[in-house]
Amino acid sequence: MNLGGDVLGSPSSPPDVVDDARRAEADGFASAWTVHFSRAYDALTTLALAGAATERIELGVGIVPTYPRHPLALAQQAATTQVFCGGRLTLGVGVSHKPVIEGLHGLTFTSPAKHMREYLTVLGPLLRGEDVSFRGEYYQVEGGFVVAGTSPVSIVVGALSPGMVQVAGELSDGTVTWLAGPRTLEDSIVPTLADAAAAAGRRRPRIIAGMPVAVTDDPDQGRAVAEITFARYGGLDNYLRVFEREGVTSVGALAVVGTESEVEKQLQRYADVGVTELWPVVYPVGDDAAASVQRTRALLIALGGRT
Repeated sequence: MNLGGDVLGSPSSPPDVVDDARRAEADGFASAWTVHFSRAYDALTTLALAGAATERIELGVGIVPTYPRHPLALAQQAATTQVFCGGRLTLGVGVSHKPVIEGLHGLTFTSPAKHMREYLTVLGPLLRGEDVSFRGEYYQVEGGFVVAGTSPVSIVVGALSPGMVQVAGELSDGTVTWLAGPRTLEDSIVPTLADAAAAAGRRRPRIIAGMPVAVTDDPDQGRAVAEITFARYGGLDNYLRVFEREGVTSVGALAVVGTESEVEKQLQRYADVGVTELWPVVYPVGDDAAASVQRTRALLIALGGRT
């Protein structure tokens, strides 16, 4: 299981993201990930700059919301970003959440799995350099574009529900999850994704699991801090369903926390259930935030980028 570096866990400036990507590469991580903030910077523009500032590290975004972006427009932007990343970009897409799509963008959040199926039917071929002829309920596309110097872009889907995981397996390279614990991954996401990919004749899918991680001698405090740091996820239906499947009531119970040996064992559990890449979102615990983050990063670096 590859370990990725957390480029950014909270909104910051694009230059900070580029610096974080450089540091993740220098520390030996296989990948560096950021998120697309609806009220902050554009992730793909920022990753284009990070791509030009790095040489080998994979650069990923999880996720760019689909409803506000036509797949042709997103494909053109991603293909352009890929040029600056030298073929190292992974594009994560997802439907986001109803309060964001309807409340912020004023769009109708309807039939998310069907919407994603049409979206990927258009997006995938375009990012392989093909023209598209498609007439669906949500999208009608005829043609394509040419971006000199680009290469195919790996696409992963933010998927938690069985229907969305099925679509991801059939039409993308895999999934990127957030707060999906070992039980959800092992019992639902991993087998559904693998079966869907196999039935569609696709290669073994990528399973990228994002989780909060903190090395600390006080795991109770670590979980309490996670409750505050990631509190917003407790109000979203998708994550509430994950909590129910995991047998927990809040995000703190899912965070990967404890001493070095305890965190390493928890990370190994993700590898054991079939996760191919872990995206550790490092967060501070205790009075010395910088020291706390460095302790966690030191463990991840010591694991050699793999577990």
